[in-house]
Amino acid sequence: MTATLIWILVGLVAIGLYLSWTAGRLDRLHARIDAARAALDAQLLRRASVAQELATSGVLDPAASIVLYEAAHAARQAEEEQREVAESELSQALRAVFGEVQQMEAVREAPGGDSAVGELAQAVRRVPMARRFHNDAVRAARALRRHRKVRWFRLAGHAPFPMAFEMDDEPPTALADRPTT
Repeated sequence: MTATLIWILVGLVAIGLYLSWTAGRLDRLHARIDAARAALDAQLLRRASVAQELATSGVLDPAASIVLYEAAHAARQAEEEQREVAESELSQALRAVFGEVQQMEAVREAPGGDSAVGELAQAVRRVPMARRFHNDAVRAARALRRHRKVRWFRLAGHAPFPMAFEMDDEPPTALADRPTT
């Protein structure tokens, strides 16, 4: 009788340790999502700021400046629910403005234009990487949260279900092909 109780106790302790380890893993994944989201937000803000600065610098033609400024301003001011759409529109505006090599050459020839284009190229290149890191962390947390043990024992607590950040982040070819400095 005592041997059976000991084995039951050992089994319960093992299950408790396993559930505790799973809850800790889920907590670490949620922390990773928060860190990745902060990095993504920083990269999106940097891209919008550089685009807005370039739009107001006077090196672009007036129509391109207006299109780029309005898209960058909308991306910076967007509410959380509209953020993905606003950032996608900024990507489209960047492709429209820097879709032609002639526009890129005109910007580079302006005083300070080459450094501004280099900074924008770096910002545009970092956004897809930051979004990929964020979405990978979301995917891992979602996979773990789908397990029965996580749902049955409510190991996720009150944490909201993680959502991926979906946006159009394809860079303009003229900026994507530019080497970093």
